[in-house]
Amino acid sequence: MKSIKTYLLAFVFLSSFYSFSQYTEVINSNRPGVSLSAFSVGTNVVQFEVGPYLLNENHNPLNREDKSYGVDFAVRYGFLFPQLEVSVGGAFQSTKRNYTNIPNSEETYSNFKSLTAGVKYLVYDPYKNSGEEQPNLYSWKANHSFKWRHLIPAISVYAGINYDTSDNPYTAAGVEGISPRVLIASQNNFSSGWVYVMNFMLDRIGTDQQDFSYVLTLTKSIFDQWAVFGEFQGISSDFYADNLIRFGGAYLWTRNFQLDTALTFNTKDTPAVFGITLGASYRLDFHKDKEGKDGTSAEEELERRENKARGKSENKRQKEDTNFDDDGI
Repeated sequence: MKSIKTYLLAFVFLSSFYSFSQYTEVINSNRPGVSLSAFSVGTNVVQFEVGPYLLNENHNPLNREDKSYGVDFAVRYGFLFPQLEVSVGGAFQSTKRNYTNIPNSEETYSNFKSLTAGVKYLVYDPYKNSGEEQPNLYSWKANHSFKWRHLIPAISVYAGINYDTSDNPYTAAGVEGISPRVLIASQNNFSSGWVYVMNFMLDRIGTDQQDFSYVLTLTKSIFDQWAVFGEFQGISSDFYADNLIRFGGAYLWTRNFQLDTALTFNTKDTPAVFGITLGASYRLDFHKDKEGKDGTSAEEELERRENKARGKSENKRQKEDTNFDDDGI
């Protein structure tokens, strides 16, 4: 059985949300926020991310109350190149609507709020060949000190397509069929487990519900297997506009399995929004390290790095013992 310290070390320095490289020993999930990481899951990794949620929306000027439940989901796969990822995702929701000033006005409807397939590619990685892919096992200060180069973000681009059914209650009238989505994602990995992600997206391009949105997400890994985050999402279109605040956390159960939760709310009443999400992320890890002579699996690569770190620690102790003996002569 592998030591739990191995997983904790990987989590503290690589984070369960984001990482300095494409493939990491621990799961790299976009949950529980809604922003996309600039980095992919890694080649030959299949990852599932799912989150049931409850959502209340009270529109006071219209005397309208919507109580909804649903599930958002994503399947991500890295292939061909470490920088490349394809994904399918969306959200299915069921809503019970009631007008508080009209008796017996209740109605219920269900549909996909979104259903999207796309491709993401990392176009710039400031951490590549920077010597920061591995933590310094001997210096706490080196791992936690601020570095000016951390201000340079990794950049990825995403292009995808939406599919909306006709007469969808969650979209504007006349929006149906295929429409494009494009996104730019940036990511800064700061010291001490801080990660800052920005997304800028244009969605349902060319339709009557062409949305521009941005997401700002700040994540911090704490207490070994735990991480917390805060997020701000702005949405602007003729159909819907909002500013959503989201915060929560995640727990790394195993290196391939993460649990998470988040709360979402806003500060207006057209409508007032409050939601809660419980989610999970799980990956099937078939990654092979191409840097090895024969190619190694994820398990073999983790063991190799453990042995390398253990060897360095042993050599350091031997050197310290030798220096002590020399001083005593």
